[in-house]
Amino acid sequence: MGFNNFLKGAIDIGKAMGVTLGHLRRRPVTVEYPTEAVPLYPRFRGKHELRRYENGMERCIGCMLCEAACPTGAIYVEAAENDPANPTSPGERYASIYEVNLLRCVFCGDCEEACPVEAIVLGHDFAMANYERRDFILTKQELLNPGEPNIVIRPE
Repeated sequence: MGFNNFLKGAIDIGKAMGVTLGHLRRRPVTVEYPTEAVPLYPRFRGKHELRRYENGMERCIGCMLCEAACPTGAIYVEAAENDPANPTSPGERYASIYEVNLLRCVFCGDCEEACPVEAIVLGHDFAMANYERRDFILTKQELLNPGEPNIVIRPE
């Protein structure tokens, strides 16, 4: 009985060492971020972005459907009437205040699906570390002017 246990243990140790030796030949998967681009899948949901039309007008028409669709209440939109002489968006209204609280957001994408004009999208930026809680509330200006993340879109 003792020899059988010894033999079984030696075989298990040999299998484990085989796995270890097999991984020694592989290259590390570590990415030297931020100098190297991080490979992300195309459907990755990162930091929110507000889009504009090609002519510079904001897409958001202040309908507040994204705020209603958000399951955690992370989005706050306050709509205002558009000035006909100098419109901000093509609709009758525009979002005078648009805020996203990243501490409440679960990045589900319901806001993106609810938007009729595709104004709000979840981009590919994942670097959202901050020191202050108030920095986790994205304002309209931050959403309209997102930075360019250091990423590469990888195949699915």
